[in-house]
Amino acid sequence: MQDMVKELGMHVTHVGINAADDEQARGWAKEFETCFGLPAKEGNSSIFSADLVEIMKGHGRGAVGHIAIGVNDCEKAIEFFASNGVKVIPETVKTNDEGRIKFAYLDKEIAGFMVHLNLVK
Repeated sequence: MQDMVKELGMHVTHVGINAADDEQARGWAKEFETCFGLPAKEGNSSIFSADLVEIMKGHGRGAVGHIAIGVNDCEKAIEFFASNGVKVIPETVKTNDEGRIKFAYLDKEIAGFMVHLNLVK
């Protein structure tokens, strides 16, 4: 198992937390900026505090949020997770210009967090 983690280059790219609404998300982003110096970048559905924390402006996937896992090969990671009984949520799959999967949510929630894969190079 540890060999596959290394082979896929698996690492946490960010943690997502679900705010109740825009106002709460902005407040939490301000706290991350004040306490840790993480500048906020606001988008339509979320606010990123640097690249470390994504605060959803409303309920996102997972009871409390999500964990983004970076991998160097999403297809191979998906095969690995499937061999452990964890599947992909098909409607969440996004591909890049080469047709490779670059993003996908897994169908397993752990401790209130969903997990999604990000293709990183």
